[in-house]
Amino acid sequence: MSLSNTQYDNIRREYDNDRMEAQMKASARKEEIFAKVAGYKELDDMTANLSLEYTKKALGGDKSALSALKNRLKEINDKKTALLVSNGYGADYLLPVYKCPDCKDTGYINGIKCHCFKLKETEILYDQSGIRSELNTTSFDRLLEEYYSGEDLEHFRESKQKSLNFVNNFGSDYQNLLFYGTVGTGKSMLSSCIAGDLLRRGHSVLYFSSSALIDRLAKSTFERSGVSSTDNNPIYECELLIIDDLGTEMTNSFTVAALFALLNERFLRKKPVIISTNLSLEELQARYTDRIFSRLTGNFTFCRLSGADIRIARKFAGSV
Repeated sequence: MSLSNTQYDNIRREYDNDRMEAQMKASARKEEIFAKVAGYKELDDMTANLSLEYTKKALGGDKSALSALKNRLKEINDKKTALLVSNGYGADYLLPVYKCPDCKDTGYINGIKCHCFKLKETEILYDQSGIRSELNTTSFDRLLEEYYSGEDLEHFRESKQKSLNFVNNFGSDYQNLLFYGTVGTGKSMLSSCIAGDLLRRGHSVLYFSSSALIDRLAKSTFERSGVSSTDNNPIYECELLIIDDLGTEMTNSFTVAALFALLNERFLRKKPVIISTNLSLEELQARYTDRIFSRLTGNFTFCRLSGADIRIARKFAGSV
């Protein structure tokens, strides 16, 4: 779902404020240099005077004026830099310090949304997804093996290792994960651990329950007449999309078609997807048709989890 006009305007206003603050700080540093570094202001004034002088020459027909101006300006800038360095300042001391040096706090690079804008966009949608509080208490370091044994423990360890590999190779090794198995065995927990790690590393991640995702897809299929739902849509553009509890949504022709279109589009863009489900592989195939099932088997690494419901076990243990 794309940003509302209000949300978009708020982000633009934030960029404007950040850019203005960076430029004001740069101006303050320049005044400091004028006051403390002898000769710097004179060189700075000379730059403006030369530009005016040589522009007049160029307009008067002097074809060498612009080239000569370029050389003179370089000489002056070299002297200004030398003055800064000799007085203990960095050569870039007077440059604005932007929060995002890539887009210089504009939000766009060559008309395309900067990674920082996409991250802000994802942050808004993530807050709306209602899972941020859960991420604050979930990490790989907190995963415990005490509720698993035997084959179930083997499945858990294997799935945890695949999850860690996914995080460590993210961005260099395109991969999708499918967590499947019985209820309460840690599928959503591992998905949350992955989401938290990648968010802390600065990647854009969206996490939705399957029902919430289908609802968003339905609302954003066509935001306005003639505009595809994939245009500037974070669900398609975010670096990682996590779909939790696939199979709990109402399944109908739209659901199946929307899910297939989403998976197919993200596969084409090489954008990773993680899915968790309580359905067996046979139930997935029966529920979502061969087209979707073939996408799952052909593009996902399977992570099976099994055993007793950990949530019930924890509740029981806490009451003893």
